[in-house]
Amino acid sequence: MRWFKAVSALAVAASADAQLVTKLSGSGWTLRNENGSISVPASVPSQQYLDLYKAHVIGDPLYGLNNTDQAWVPIQNWTYTSHSLTGLQVTNLLSSTYLVFQGLDTFAHITLCNETVGNTNNMFRQYIFDVSSILRSCGHTTPQLSINFGSAVNITHRLSGEPDADPDANFADSCNPNSSEFSCKPYARKQQNDFGWDWSPALVPAGPWRDIYAVQMIPGQVHVDNALVDIYRKGQQNNLSPDQNQPWVFNASLDFVGSLPRVSVGMSLSLTDSNGRHVLTQSLGGISKNNGTITGSTSISSSSVKLWWPNGMGAQTLYTAKITLTGLLGIPITSITRTVGFRTIVLNMSPVSSSELAQGVAPGAHWQFEVNGQPFYAKGANFIPPDAFWPRVNSTQVGQLFDLAQASHMNMFRVWSSGAYLPDWMYDMADEKGILLWSEFQFSDAEYPNATSYLNNYEAEAYYNTRRINHHPSLALWAGGNELEAIILFYFFSADAPGTLQKKYEQIFLEVLPKCVYANTKSISYIPSSTYHGWLKLDFDSIMPQVPRYLNTTGPDAIYANTDAYNYDANSMFDITSYPIGRFAAEFGFISMPSSLTWSTAAPPDQMYYPSQTVINHNRHTPFGASGDQDQLSLAGIQDMTAAVQKHLPVPAKKDAGANFTAWCWTTQVVHADDMVHQIAFYRRGSGMKEKQMGSLYWMFNDLWAAPTWSAVESTNRQKVLYYAARDIFSPVIVNAYYNTSGGTSDLQVWVTSDLFTSISATVSYSWVNYAGEAITVGTQSSGSSSVDVGAIHSTHVTDLHVPDLNSALSGSSVDAKDALLQLSVSAKSGGTTYTHSAVFHPATLAEAKLRDPGLALTKPKAPTGNSSKYTFTVSAPDAVAAWVWLDVATTAVTGYWSDNGFWLKKGESRSVVFTVWEDWSKGKWVAGVTAISIWDNTVP
Repeated sequence: MRWFKAVSALAVAASADAQLVTKLSGSGWTLRNENGSISVPASVPSQQYLDLYKAHVIGDPLYGLNNTDQAWVPIQNWTYTSHSLTGLQVTNLLSSTYLVFQGLDTFAHITLCNETVGNTNNMFRQYIFDVSSILRSCGHTTPQLSINFGSAVNITHRLSGEPDADPDANFADSCNPNSSEFSCKPYARKQQNDFGWDWSPALVPAGPWRDIYAVQMIPGQVHVDNALVDIYRKGQQNNLSPDQNQPWVFNASLDFVGSLPRVSVGMSLSLTDSNGRHVLTQSLGGISKNNGTITGSTSISSSSVKLWWPNGMGAQTLYTAKITLTGLLGIPITSITRTVGFRTIVLNMSPVSSSELAQGVAPGAHWQFEVNGQPFYAKGANFIPPDAFWPRVNSTQVGQLFDLAQASHMNMFRVWSSGAYLPDWMYDMADEKGILLWSEFQFSDAEYPNATSYLNNYEAEAYYNTRRINHHPSLALWAGGNELEAIILFYFFSADAPGTLQKKYEQIFLEVLPKCVYANTKSISYIPSSTYHGWLKLDFDSIMPQVPRYLNTTGPDAIYANTDAYNYDANSMFDITSYPIGRFAAEFGFISMPSSLTWSTAAPPDQMYYPSQTVINHNRHTPFGASGDQDQLSLAGIQDMTAAVQKHLPVPAKKDAGANFTAWCWTTQVVHADDMVHQIAFYRRGSGMKEKQMGSLYWMFNDLWAAPTWSAVESTNRQKVLYYAARDIFSPVIVNAYYNTSGGTSDLQVWVTSDLFTSISATVSYSWVNYAGEAITVGTQSSGSSSVDVGAIHSTHVTDLHVPDLNSALSGSSVDAKDALLQLSVSAKSGGTTYTHSAVFHPATLAEAKLRDPGLALTKPKAPTGNSSKYTFTVSAPDAVAAWVWLDVATTAVTGYWSDNGFWLKKGESRSVVFTVWEDWSKGKWVAGVTAISIWDNTVP
């Protein structure tokens, strides 16, 4: 036989079956626009903006005003053409050649040898085409692969006017011939924030965003293009808590192209641990073959393997599973490997039990995750695409984000839709770091078409990604999409006479998508929407496996749903009575500016002021119901954070314009962080209250460009104040003061919250001081301590400071409310580990407070010895209380993160903090430029 020659040095042959897999990605491609006026070198994976930028046809799309100035790019068609694939023109007459496209964004027409290979219309699917006959017809012509990408902007508008489009949906989505060019996005199976979001530019990229390769085989050989591994307890069913005493079931299902031998085919499993030690080898039984898929399963004793646990709960034990197909005499046909973990994970939405009711839990249903049979408190954030262009996302960048999450007591990311399904290597990182990934199908805040062609497309997308991702132990959940049920309930719901849009929602998210999940896995829960009131019943044999609860409750006190809430009112943002009561907080947030250093990577020097035209352009947050042109809407959104700063913090007014911009950026981050701390503490306290609240995922963790957003980490991976504040309030054991003004009681209460799996005994201390650090008496109290017991994943009310009217009490004590604060601390032991935490409550805003200069002193380290990447700094406040102490690395020549930042210091207190370096281009010179500031510095011109 004659094989086609290797197209590149990356061609590799599989050892078991000698199939030839040739990677077609890399350089040597050409990008052209539709009229041929632009032709530049290109590569794969890529998108048109990246190749145009690299060829200097355009500037950085994320810099300055380029995102709007380059609006001509997405409305053109773009064609990627390969170099001459000389090796593809000679083939064995019996061989088969397949082209495998891991991701094409989005509307693509593919040709080979000037013959049509196929068309695609889904960014999230893998496409495989048999091109054997095309190659044979090429003759002596050198094969060349060409992929034409149509303008998603133009195509979605055209699709919205076709006969199967729904006028009601178009109206709901503001999609019409005269509408914004980005409003018809539901007609594209494409990352929806590509069309713009309130934290994302509207760029609408196109191109081969994932790898392309060719496979050649002869009869009797197969190439596995996708594989499902499902590990669950015997008898387990989706959405229900399994019996942890049952053995494991290991189910493997391989999707392939090619042809298996007609003789009986066997399947076997070989399991090794992370050190390469052999754990077990077993044959798989119950083998079935169907339409390019072969499936088998086996049972594994619980004693043979160790459990995988999320971050902070146990070890992340991983195994390598090798699944081999064998033919006659046990000769291997092909094999694949997958990294797996043994765990159960379920979203428990079962009714509250009678015993729980007797303990004071409100009636209704749970909304809690359970891992390996153990309920846990979910701590984390929402994760968005880490770049506007997926082809340049890399493991270093994302690895840093996961390091930050792991270091901040997080155990979960909600992978928001509609970005994109994460690649396997990102799930690998989550597996290793113990970060659970609440995953979603890519539908968000819109009414999606339900014509048959669309439903078939959704099903293929969901089927492929469900099977691809399922082997990862970090996979926590499949949700149908973002906020979908909330939209239905708010705008379109009818219990008695459901309208067209409600029926569409039910068909797609309660029938099609759960079928795709339940047909492939028993180990994962599914919900139709990130906001969900739960189910009335489960019937896995029904076309609608979950009967949704909607607004069907058992009484006014019953609690069912999770919460998704935002408050931008500076007057009420710290009022705990304004926070929603629910079982789980899936979204909540506020906006702030990125640092001036991050702005310097995205804005011209003359735009480094607040709010410059670049700041206005990059801000996409607008208040609900606001009107005006784009700049006016942006300014209204910016006013939300401006008003919050003016209400709650000293306003920067520095003489130097650059210093003032830096101070403004930081100050917006402080009020942002303070808001999130109050909300997270409130939600965490709910674990011991009637709502039995079991999760806080703030919006949002990361950024994809420099802009005012809700993020904790900027697009450069530089951390905002929120990152450190959230890390602190996510500590396993916390103490906090809650000032409740409802009902005229104005109670100031102290609570301790623990998310540990065991009960603890804790000691809480508190003291009233002024900003000079001097002890004061409020009412009859100046200080005190209490010992308390806190149950597992619970909260305990420590003390009520009996301040019916705080301001009056302060006034009656001859103490100015503007010069008083309550300092709290807690210490607890569990399992040989000591847990400590501190907090501060101030009755007056820091804008009103009588701050003093704390006289911050910073001791800087010498260069660390050896290969250490850790530098220890010590900061102290010798003269007064220091609020929101911030250590700033004032250069882009080093990247890394602090062990602590954005904290309060008592008078006379010092704290050592460690900076861990990721990359240092300054050879240590950055240390000299580190500064320490506090909110007092805002009062200095």
